[in-house]
Amino acid sequence: MAQWKVWIMGLVLVVLSGCSPLTVHNESVGSTTILRADGKLQVLFLDVGQGASQLLISPSGKTMLIDAGNNDKEQVMLDYLKQYQITKLDIVIGTHPDADHIGGLDKVIDQTIVDKIYMPKISSNTRTFESLLESISNKKLKVQTAKAGLTLDWDKEVQVEMIAPAAVYDNANNMSAVVKITYGTTTLLLTGDAEAASEKDMIKSGVDLSSTVLGVGHHGSKSSTSLTFLNKVKPQYAIIQSGKDNNYGHPDKTILSRLKKAGASVYRNDLQGTVSVISDGKNVTIATERKEK
Repeated sequence: MAQWKVWIMGLVLVVLSGCSPLTVHNESVGSTTILRADGKLQVLFLDVGQGASQLLISPSGKTMLIDAGNNDKEQVMLDYLKQYQITKLDIVIGTHPDADHIGGLDKVIDQTIVDKIYMPKISSNTRTFESLLESISNKKLKVQTAKAGLTLDWDKEVQVEMIAPAAVYDNANNMSAVVKITYGTTTLLLTGDAEAASEKDMIKSGVDLSSTVLGVGHHGSKSSTSLTFLNKVKPQYAIIQSGKDNNYGHPDKTILSRLKKAGASVYRNDLQGTVSVISDGKNVTIATERKEK
């Protein structure tokens, strides 16, 4: 109890309007915590190293998990769900078959109640993908195809639209499920590993891509976040999910420069840990797990 009191006393919320972001860092106990923001929309860009995972909690408490990091992050994912008191996931989305996105989903499904699951119509011959299918089968879940044009039934106050994949691609990254979340006047665009070809087709579809927050595609790789796409999204904030000292050079300096020139404030898992985006339908607040080093 004393630990919670120390944390709460040190917590000051900053509504972002050109101000500094909230950094939740408890020096007294040497640990960091980001609490649930009940009654608001919360999107947690979980720190899963060189991978991706977003946990969404709606104003009414509905839950959604998009991806779950790599195979070695299975216990990390289970710990996150416990931390945020998640025992049921109303929607699970596996954006595409890459291990750094679906590696932890099998254990999540094994040990959590799941209502619906969406995945794009593309398979993989990896053991990671096979393990996920086994977990889905064991729970007697039916995979629904993730594709452009779907509106997901989640929370009556929050609109969830799937805007990609808008075509069929040989490249698994371009088959990534892309989700746009709208709550009041605030919006988030979560892009998986979608690359330039998918971005081009999203633009061609005529869908409104403008978003308050952009989940930057493919961990900040230069294969994604094309200038044309970024000019359509016009994000105020951009979140990059990549791991420390990764072998891919993520995030790419070109993309960081592009985001800066676009006027987006950038947050990164590798530098700041888990990033929490909280919306009351009008304003967005961002909290980071640790101070940037």
